[in-house]
Amino acid sequence: MTVVTDGTRRRTVIPFAAGDGYQCRLIHIERDTPPTRPLVLLVHGAGVRSNIFLPPNERTIVDALVEAGHDVWLEDWRASIDLAPNPWTLDRAARFDHPAAVRAIVERTGARSLQAIVQCQGSTSFMMSAIAGLVPEVTTIVSNAVSLHTVVPWLSRFKLHVGVPVFRRLSDHMNPQWGIAAPTLPAKLVRAVVNATHHECRNAVCKQVSFTYGAGFPSLWRHENLTEETHAWIAQEFGFCSMAFFSQIAKCARAGHLVSVDALDGLPQDFAAAPPRTSARVVFVAGAQNQCFLPASQERSFAYFNGLRSHYHRLHVIPGYSHLDVFIGRHAARDVFPMLLAELAEAA
Repeated sequence: MTVVTDGTRRRTVIPFAAGDGYQCRLIHIERDTPPTRPLVLLVHGAGVRSNIFLPPNERTIVDALVEAGHDVWLEDWRASIDLAPNPWTLDRAARFDHPAAVRAIVERTGARSLQAIVQCQGSTSFMMSAIAGLVPEVTTIVSNAVSLHTVVPWLSRFKLHVGVPVFRRLSDHMNPQWGIAAPTLPAKLVRAVVNATHHECRNAVCKQVSFTYGAGFPSLWRHENLTEETHAWIAQEFGFCSMAFFSQIAKCARAGHLVSVDALDGLPQDFAAAPPRTSARVVFVAGAQNQCFLPASQERSFAYFNGLRSHYHRLHVIPGYSHLDVFIGRHAARDVFPMLLAELAEAA
């Protein structure tokens, strides 16, 4: 356990072992006063880290949650760039990482239940855990961008179905840092393609991110939604991403919803084949201009869950936002956070 102070924010870093022994970690945001609202776990997406929830904005989602009275925890699961690079899949995170993280928090705090805010592939893998009945302590899931259904732009479908099988023969990973330094021939090839096709800004990592994760120019945010400082900060927040994951998401995109690839005990092969084994209330959030996963992803997931239990779950499609700017946008504290807090409060 390590205590870190970042400005006025005090964080405790707590290592934990996933179900297969892979070393992950939790970060607890320390409070000056006892919490008055439920514990909230934040789960990042692919090829980033928990720090993605702490952009250099005046007010972050972590600040908003702490100020509202929540006990805030962040999970660095096996897709985190702060952990050892590995050939991760959504299956392994769903079966081994998220259930272990939830158990570690419950054991440490004595909490009987918790809420979760999950982003992108943190959302898909966490939803897999929930559907499989592996995180029964979680009563509310706020899911951003994508959850059960995987609807991507046509260009992304082409890259997933044609580009991924070819590139996987050349490299076991992608890395937006190749925009700064491309150490191998495959990395140099990707950088050349990005430089030839992406002219939306001068941030080399930003452009690589858009090529790696979507079909937009850019894909994960709208430039006008970011401050200059946050746009520069992005360059240190993206790294290694397993090609095994891209192969799985290609299979999911072809099916239209989450499917397994690793045949692990405790996970279904098809996550839409049977009703979810969770009573959690799910809040589906989507940026209306998302060019990574189209808003239809969350709309279909909401329709599916609403069909199983009507007037229980919720859908929010946010105008003017894309994918990650829902959390890191310059006006997210004004446009998005109040809605997230209200949904957590209503569920509690």
